[in-house]
Amino acid sequence: MSSSILEARGVTKRYQGDKIIEDISIEVRSGELVSLLGASGVGKTTLFHILSGLERPDEGAVLLNGEDITGVPGRMSYMQQKDLLLPFKKLIDNLALPLLLKSVPTKEAYRRVLELLPIFGLGDAAALYPSQLSGGMRQRAALLRSFLFSEKMLLLDEPFSALDAITKTSLLSWFNAIRIELKLTCLLVSHDIEEALLLSDRLYVLSGQPGRLHYEMSLNFPGPRDAELTLDAAFIEKKRELLHVLESS
Repeated sequence: MSSSILEARGVTKRYQGDKIIEDISIEVRSGELVSLLGASGVGKTTLFHILSGLERPDEGAVLLNGEDITGVPGRMSYMQQKDLLLPFKKLIDNLALPLLLKSVPTKEAYRRVLELLPIFGLGDAAALYPSQLSGGMRQRAALLRSFLFSEKMLLLDEPFSALDAITKTSLLSWFNAIRIELKLTCLLVSHDIEEALLLSDRLYVLSGQPGRLHYEMSLNFPGPRDAELTLDAAFIEKKRELLHVLESS
């Protein structure tokens, strides 16, 4: 039996007759974080819209746990670049919203949020409004909200790109720890090479016009996935290999 949670099979998309992405097949296995790396405009977000069901492909299919969900929205969490927290609601109310929309009883929804807030480093922030949160706290909140919407599969579209370098470094180390603890399965869009290497179990390189899969890389670094890893010889060698692929694609 396949351990794949998410599969895209031969996905092609056209706009006004022009192909944007062509014949893309990828898979994300249970407990993996897989990154999709490529330059701006290569079709990464288009692929995410198809995977999330917001758009239908012209060719190909999307499967979740073996079920064809092509063009069916709402089956996976989709975290975009902006946190999209409602400014007029307290954090706890923002986070309870996806559960309430799924008809989870109010008491159970808020119990679940309160249970997870400390795990996501937000234990003292329940009564705060988004404007009172730091950038890192807002992104942790957005990740928690995505997790509450669907624990099966998280689509992350450059969720750390708006953060300053110091905050981002700290948040990436935290995220690696939390995804292992919660056994998250994630597909991450990134244009940041170090971010992709630091977070990923595997990564795909998307390139060309139309966008096609050009390369796949498996990553199995020893030790913790934190900022120190970026100074390791094995990490630097993988970065060099990936830069060569990107330059030649």
